Amino acid sequence: MALSQSLQQKLLQKLSPQQIQLMKLLQVPTANLEERIKEELEENPALEMSEDEHDDGLGEEMKDEFENTGDEYEAEGTEDEYDNIDISEYVSEFDDDVADYKLRDENYPDVEENRTMPHRVETSFHELLLEQLGMMLMDERLRKIAEQIVGSIDDDGYLRRETASIVDDLAFRQNIVTNEQEIEELIKKIQEFDPPGVAARDLQECLLLQLHRNKGEGKAVELAIEVLSKYFDEFTKKHYDKIQRGLELDDEQLKEIINQIIRLNPKPGGNIEDANKNENYVIPDFFITNHAGKLELSLNTRNAPDLRISEGYKDMLKEYERGSKKDKRQKEAVLFIKQKIDAAKWFIDAIKQRQQTLYNTMHTIMDYQREFFLTGDETTLRPMILKDIAERTHLDISTVSRVANSKFVQTEFGTYRLKFFFSESLSTESGEEVSTREVKKILSDLIEGESKKKPLSDERLTELLQEKGYNIARRTVAKYREQLGIAVARLRKEL
Repeated sequence: MALSQSLQQKLLQKLSPQQIQLMKLLQVPTANLEERIKEELEENPALEMSEDEHDDGLGEEMKDEFENTGDEYEAEGTEDEYDNIDISEYVSEFDDDVADYKLRDENYPDVEENRTMPHRVETSFHELLLEQLGMMLMDERLRKIAEQIVGSIDDDGYLRRETASIVDDLAFRQNIVTNEQEIEELIKKIQEFDPPGVAARDLQECLLLQLHRNKGEGKAVELAIEVLSKYFDEFTKKHYDKIQRGLELDDEQLKEIINQIIRLNPKPGGNIEDANKNENYVIPDFFITNHAGKLELSLNTRNAPDLRISEGYKDMLKEYERGSKKDKRQKEAVLFIKQKIDAAKWFIDAIKQRQQTLYNTMHTIMDYQREFFLTGDETTLRPMILKDIAERTHLDISTVSRVANSKFVQTEFGTYRLKFFFSESLSTESGEEVSTREVKKILSDLIEGESKKKPLSDERLTELLQEKGYNIARRTVAKYREQLGIAVARLRKEL
């Protein structure tokens, strides 16, 4: 096959660095915006906050470049590159370059803005175990083995690594020779740590460890230990009749046993991690207030300080513009300054565009879901997908998706993720389209109001929803029930 050359003309679309920067900024939630701005301030000396009057020394250092001759200096660029420097447009724009993107939150006008983000100090699950380990008397060798065991415990509090594997880990990684019997003895000691149930190998052992700590609290606890030891599978599948026949229990005794078991924690480690997660501060990106039926939207801009071009860099360009002698060293410095000023202007413009895009998108969502923001009733939510908002804002669907990602809006009914307002549609008997979130809310209410002695099956739930006018299949009801985190009817049954 002969080789050949040919010319081709193609039309390609390529994102500019500014567009990429804007896309990344759109995804940044308000809680992290200040950190992102600080990173840019550290990287670009030509950018500064307008309220700060500081001189980092860089300006004076670069001013010296204009005073020194370039006889001993060899520039990296060509002669033409340095001769064609035009800074007139930069100098003319310096009179008014403070960022104008502060769609300020007027909800708390009398409160002084606090730009310090709230933070918390927490003790992780593994740190808690290591603290308890530190209070035990043991030699250095045993302590290292115990630390290896604690490090093998997962976030839920379970020790799912095989004992033989822990022995191998210690031999190969820490050059410590041990055996499975020694490991098991240390595991039993760690299982006495708080929270109860830690270092269990499976759910059954986890629950039994917790019950053994409460062994002296009565006959019901002892029976619960017997049930979990002999009839664990039957209990998890709620085959209570087999348990009653095997242990000769009456309904009242079985009820006491179940009450003892359901109080136990199946994830002793996850309980601490979840508590830490629940303490996370949610910083709303938007505020919606209701003034006598008129909805008002404001953007949280407390973490978006006013930015401007550094005064020192502006003075250097003006001095260069006024000077008559322009050697290569000065021109090299001016090219560097222009590059940094361009980057600063791009960043300021990207922040401004970010704020405007966020505001316009949220305003469209507010108008689209007006009834919900007025009443707080989830059943009033309209079906809404990313395409609906993209068409109204004339933005790309991917842009709307970035705006909705990790953003929160504070209303008088609570704080919601923006993704909460997006849902698919479902047709009623009359042909009207309703939000699937409305159907899930009704489904949740039906299950909440059911008799726990005789829970509603998926078939019965389907019939009830169809009676209310919703055309829905049984498999769809099962899917929505699983999305709501609700178990099947058999597992919802209570005595």
